[in-house]
Amino acid sequence: MHAILEWPENGQTRRARWRSEAGLAAPSTLDVVDDRLSADAAFAALAEGHALLWRGDWMNGRQLMQALTRRADRHFAARTDDRITPADSFASHRERQGKRAALLARLLVPLGPDYKLPLRRAQDVRPACREAWGKPDGSNSVVALRELLAVISAHEWRKKGVPVAAVGGRIHPHYGVFSPVRGEYVDLVAQAPLPAGCDLAFDIGTGSGVLAAVLARRGLAVVATDMAPRALACAAENAEHLGLSDKIRIVEADLFPEGRAPLVVCNPPWLPAQPSSPVEYAVYDPDSRMLRGFLDGLAAHLLPGGEGWLILSDIAEHLGLRSRQQLLGWIAAAGLRVAGRLDTRPRHGKATDPGDPLHAARAAEVTSLWRLSVGC
Repeated sequence: MHAILEWPENGQTRRARWRSEAGLAAPSTLDVVDDRLSADAAFAALAEGHALLWRGDWMNGRQLMQALTRRADRHFAARTDDRITPADSFASHRERQGKRAALLARLLVPLGPDYKLPLRRAQDVRPACREAWGKPDGSNSVVALRELLAVISAHEWRKKGVPVAAVGGRIHPHYGVFSPVRGEYVDLVAQAPLPAGCDLAFDIGTGSGVLAAVLARRGLAVVATDMAPRALACAAENAEHLGLSDKIRIVEADLFPEGRAPLVVCNPPWLPAQPSSPVEYAVYDPDSRMLRGFLDGLAAHLLPGGEGWLILSDIAEHLGLRSRQQLLGWIAAAGLRVAGRLDTRPRHGKATDPGDPLHAARAAEVTSLWRLSVGC
């Protein structure tokens, strides 16, 4: 059952379905506001826990969101303290980001039964909403403006796609599916030497399907797995757009498909922390569940002489969330040995931004492709 909001407006009781991709609780009360509300007054109300339903001009609402975001950035800015550990700094950063997100998510907008925005100068958001949420159910709804803007942004990314040289085309990420904007890990998979006689690969946790497409471009048949319906649909669509549907088979599975392969590839989330929204499951792996599940099950799914490729950043090590000794211990405990490793440095902007609260870890980060084989 979906939560239903009720609020008084113009002498009537209004009702609408509550939407929240992050699973936020529906606000118990909300205030109806419009263009007369200043950014300072709006920020003060949000900071006090009030939910605000925007009934003003759509473009003015977007500008208000930008103004509120600037205020939130200043309000939740990191305080420099050299005495705390990297792990404590990361925990503090996540806490601030969570509070910032919760505050900004209290500015809401209405949607009609067909996802139409009943606001002046409103753009047509219906195609973006249908892509993200499916066919409308005929009910009015209320959603955080910040979330709706993310849906619109995802729609634009899906239309234009992300150019990926290693696949000879573009990957079109769906809403809620991680976009392959960091190309260094893709290049590692494109350049690593294949095991002798390799003609089949498993891609574990395929997401957008980018690594499955890279492997298919290298001449392999690929079985790509995922648990998320959005990821499965996204990977299938990208395979079709790239003309690789005959080489890539998409399978719903928790980690491994049935059988064995000479090559099994996995790019698990790099940080052992709790995600706060579905899309963050591509970044945060609670208790290293996916990483350890891949390692523990790899030997049983490799053909003799085969390799498992683990693509993993060491940023968790620099943040004090996992040690290199832990990783090597998990590899050994799974009956595996390290046959080789390819390393690369990140090329994203935050790696060179001293103002980023995690700059020290990002600046030291190395992304590696670990070539794993069954130990002797």
